[in-house]
Amino acid sequence: MNEAYFRDEDFTSENLRDGNLPEGEYDNCTFKAINFSGAHLSKMTFSECVFEACDLSNCITRGTCIRDTEFIDCKLMGLNFHELDPFLLSFSFQNCLLNFSSFSRLKLKNISFEDCKLIQVDFSEADLTSATFQNCDLSGATFIDTRLEKADFSTSRNFSIDPENNNIKGAHFSAENIRGLLEKYQIQIL
Repeated sequence: MNEAYFRDEDFTSENLRDGNLPEGEYDNCTFKAINFSGAHLSKMTFSECVFEACDLSNCITRGTCIRDTEFIDCKLMGLNFHELDPFLLSFSFQNCLLNFSSFSRLKLKNISFEDCKLIQVDFSEADLTSATFQNCDLSGATFIDTRLEKADFSTSRNFSIDPENNNIKGAHFSAENIRGLLEKYQIQIL
């Protein structure tokens, strides 16, 4: 079966009925204000695309390829990012809602989260070397055996990271959020 190929196209809720994308490859395409919630995006390829103000919550993404793609002002709740094709996987998030999603066991060096809500997100066994968490809410996020070398948490809040169970060498924290590293010791920081 031949898959469709789309390049340099703009997709909006007006020209895309019911959020159903034709199966295929999307290169340098823009998706604006589309409700993809619960859609099947399995085995599709998105390269150098931009998703803006889209709802991708609970999408099925098994084997989907995402390369150099930006998500801006999107809702991506409950996504299993760990089911994506890991080959050349790269994306960034700005002002996105990612609650209850899973990035477990993924290699995401240099990933950027800016002004995102990452509540109850699973980062277990992920490689987040040099990741940036700028002004993010990480309430209840799970970090177990996570590689956080040189990651920047200096402007984030509500995280709990056990330094004994994660590699945090060279990571950046601020005096205001250092409590998230000491929580397991049940000490008071005044």
